[in-house]
Amino acid sequence: MKTDIYERITQSIITALEAGVKPWHQPWSVEHAAGRITRPLRANGVPYRGVNVLMLWGEAVANGYTAPVWMTFKQAFALGGHVRKGERGSLVVYASSVKRTEDDPDTGEEQERSIPFMKGYTVFNVEQVEGLPAQYYAQPAPRMDVIHRIAHADAFVNATRADIRHGGGQASYNVATDLVRMPPFEAFRDLESYYATLIHELTHWTRHASRLDRDLGRKRFGDSGYAMEELVAELGSAFVLADLDLAPTARAEHASYIASWLKVLKDDKRAIFTAAAHAQRAADYLNSLQPHAAAESEAA
Repeated sequence: MKTDIYERITQSIITALEAGVKPWHQPWSVEHAAGRITRPLRANGVPYRGVNVLMLWGEAVANGYTAPVWMTFKQAFALGGHVRKGERGSLVVYASSVKRTEDDPDTGEEQERSIPFMKGYTVFNVEQVEGLPAQYYAQPAPRMDVIHRIAHADAFVNATRADIRHGGGQASYNVATDLVRMPPFEAFRDLESYYATLIHELTHWTRHASRLDRDLGRKRFGDSGYAMEELVAELGSAFVLADLDLAPTARAEHASYIASWLKVLKDDKRAIFTAAAHAQRAADYLNSLQPHAAAESEAA
């Protein structure tokens, strides 16, 4: 029986997690002709979103690609290039729907129903393609200095206006009090560990009823709803950290989390798609609180 797209993608992520690799860790951060790049890009420069980010990050890690741009066989040809013989493409997906007219079983009247579906197609990293215009092979330029990057992260966090209090030995978000708690800054081994943890908790913060009102069925610590919310926070923070040019870092409890994520993914082949969609909405929400988002909204 042919394996469907949900099963293919879910199995690839399960395989990576079972090998101890989190495929949503951003594999690059470079200056490119199009500007600072942190997410995989389509041929037209538009960033991928949601589960496609996870898939292409994972492909980049597995194959050692450092270029962030991906394109179809036809797009490469249209740009004057060609995929090298023997290269294997990578799967990306898009969601769409078809409309179907059916008779209502109760009234007998015709009703139009929208049926969602997921479709996949193949893309290639530009490192698999020869003959493209020079800008697609742009070499990394010098990175921003650490101080500037961290100041940028501070500004991002401050713009959310979340209630963040430091003290104690654990990082957490309490939805009842709408409060983020963080250990003292000095308790972290390095700057990026601090911001990775804080962004993780801020992704949880977006679930509050006054924000995204995200309820994944969590009833108690360690159940499937809890595991799904943690997976959303893990993916959402990875998206945001990539935008901030900061590296995700392993947290002490990740071994137990990975076990719970594996159970959720094995029980439901669509779970990673649901988690990635919620994570993308959380990242979008945090980005919408930034000053540049308000300026762009006013300009539009």
